[in-house]
Amino acid sequence: MLTDFDQDLPPAAPPVMTVSALNAQVARLLERSFPLTWIGGEISNFTKASSGHWYFTLKDDAAQVRAVMFRGRAQYAGFLPREGDKVEVRALVTLYGARGDYQINVEAIRRAGVGALYEAFLRLKDKLGAQGLFDQERKRPLPMFTRSVGIVTSPQAAALRDILTALRRRAPHVRIVLYPAPVQGQGAGDKIANAIQTASRRADVDVLLVCRGGGSIEDLWSFNEEVVARAIADCSMPVIAGVGHETDVTIADFAADLRAATPTAAAELAATPRADWIASLQADAADLRRAMRHSLNEAHQGLDNWQRRLLSPSARIGHQRLELAALSTALTHAVRAPVQRQGYVLAQWRARWAGQRPDVRLLRNEMASQQRRCATALANQLGQKRDALGALAAQLELLNPQRTLERGYAIVRDASGAVLRSPAQIQARQTLTVRLAEGTAELGVAGVQARLD
Repeated sequence: MLTDFDQDLPPAAPPVMTVSALNAQVARLLERSFPLTWIGGEISNFTKASSGHWYFTLKDDAAQVRAVMFRGRAQYAGFLPREGDKVEVRALVTLYGARGDYQINVEAIRRAGVGALYEAFLRLKDKLGAQGLFDQERKRPLPMFTRSVGIVTSPQAAALRDILTALRRRAPHVRIVLYPAPVQGQGAGDKIANAIQTASRRADVDVLLVCRGGGSIEDLWSFNEEVVARAIADCSMPVIAGVGHETDVTIADFAADLRAATPTAAAELAATPRADWIASLQADAADLRRAMRHSLNEAHQGLDNWQRRLLSPSARIGHQRLELAALSTALTHAVRAPVQRQGYVLAQWRARWAGQRPDVRLLRNEMASQQRRCATALANQLGQKRDALGALAAQLELLNPQRTLERGYAIVRDASGAVLRSPAQIQARQTLTVRLAEGTAELGVAGVQARLD
């Protein structure tokens, strides 16, 4: 029940909202109502502020909307938009509260149509990868010494001038063969593949470069076609792909044996600089000369060592003659000693006989008989000794190493000079010294197989 006092009060006023609060609520409402979405349009009024933020208008034939892309997102865009570019942006619909302007905050930007092309790129990459076209085992190494380089690119391309400049600077000895083909436009992929197949069929180069300069994904799309990838994989020589800039990646890069960041880098990978080869050859020549001198010095030293250890055949024969003379003297002494002993006995008998003075005639006859028997025995004994001496001399002659060598035998010694008597003492790749009747020879053993006779 209202009192008279209450009836006199004015009605309560509705709450008053500030403009800032209104704009903040509208911004929150827009952001909740429109999640991040892709929007396509044309760039207009593009401005890059000193802070690094991008401000532009996105428009189509009937409408436009203000857009902002802050520096933290703009640095990952990959390109700088220009007036009139067709783009697709992933943006959040919001409101700029300070002015109350409806706008979109761009999180990502790409050229129009790139999304579909990129999806096609991924599908083809997965397909060819599943077929093993990109397997590392299929990659072929580059030749150590490249004598000729083939280039598949457009004759008007700036990439060709960069490649030729790099090759003339680094490896002027390399022969260059150009296989011309358009690098973009309708049907460029088929023509690039045909050029690669021509180079593969002719096989007149050691390495093939497939190159072009940088550009948009549309410009590089010819190198994302399956026909180009298969031509690279089937090429008879190693292929280096140098397509676009360092950040550009194409299907050709995966199919090639080696990817270069740029066409110039591809030329540098294809041929080792001539100065490096000359320096390497000079170093190898110096090493070879040093090794040869070392081998010759060791051979001379070994020859001197063998010369000191080697006894000449004439000296050895002279030594054996001295030994034979000593044996002959000893044998003669051994034969004369019994004769002398018998003579001594005979003299004793004569003395005893003279003392006893037996019957002279009988004793004389007996003595004559004894003399005859002694003479006969002595002659027989001397003949036997002479025969034994002749046999020993013949045996000594047979045992003469020179005579054995003259019959075709040989003396085999190892590196230490030890005489070898069994195959078990011989090892493969061993150097042996063989003494023959007319000299010595050194032999290398290829293999040893014992024979049981």
